[in-house]
Amino acid sequence: MPPAVSIHNLGKTYASGVPALQAVTLQVAKGEIFALLGPNGAGKTTLIGIVCGIVNATCGSVQVEGRDIRRDFRAVRARVGLVPQELTTDAFESVLATVKFSRALFGCAPNPAFLDKLLRDLSLWDKRHERIMNLSGGMKRRVMIAKALSHEPQVLFLDEPTAGVDVELRRDMWGLVRALRDQGVTIILTTHYIEEAEEMADRIGVVNKGRLILVEEKSTLMRKLGKKQLSLQLQTPLKSIPVELQQWPLTLHADGNELQLSFDAHDESAGIPALLGKMSDIGLAYKDLNTRQSSLEDIFVSLISQEPHPGA
Repeated sequence: MPPAVSIHNLGKTYASGVPALQAVTLQVAKGEIFALLGPNGAGKTTLIGIVCGIVNATCGSVQVEGRDIRRDFRAVRARVGLVPQELTTDAFESVLATVKFSRALFGCAPNPAFLDKLLRDLSLWDKRHERIMNLSGGMKRRVMIAKALSHEPQVLFLDEPTAGVDVELRRDMWGLVRALRDQGVTIILTTHYIEEAEEMADRIGVVNKGRLILVEEKSTLMRKLGKKQLSLQLQTPLKSIPVELQQWPLTLHADGNELQLSFDAHDESAGIPALLGKMSDIGLAYKDLNTRQSSLEDIFVSLISQEPHPGA
């Protein structure tokens, strides 16, 4: 079975000469939830636009379910759904009319039962006869998703799908995405909400300055790059780290009241028992101790900050 999306050596340079994408190669499996993370201007939306046939690539190739985006444009486009960042909807049309029209655009036969179920699943059924201009921002976002799903695509792109929506709606959308994945739909999403990728994604790709700098399974990424931090609240503040403790990579915080040790979460030789024993030996007492595991946000910020600047 071919991958749902196969991207090879993809590049895009705009007329200004600015490279938006550089040699991006990526494969996304059928039924996978893949999250693209990156700062503003990293190239995430350009990448999605190329796969969806909205933006022309400068070089490279894209296949969706084994079909080339250039040679079989119509067949590929029929297999792809896109929820863009912007709320571009037909303000004077009703919800139902808009979704019906979107389905017809792809040459799909009418299927009232499918559209009814889609609107119910998206909590839009009670609003189906409402003009879109009268809906809240969250409901308009649901309409955008309904339009993208109206022709029953096998690959769904979500470009910042929960931008500007409240936490409750965001979690509702997470549930919808998982349900679609369970039906075999491949989901590729971009997000600024690190918790969204951490909660939902099977794999994560990090884009920066037009380059795909990392692709990993989420669990592997957390295991390989995650750190733990040991924090010791001291009974008596320190002005500096005692000589006896300088073999450990310790730092002082909170005006000398807190001692911190960062270590690999899977490194059994981190030496914490030895550290605590040495502190006892030199009479350095602590009143509280806690550990913290690195989040995906910590890892993302670390990866971006380590990227070399252009020309470096």
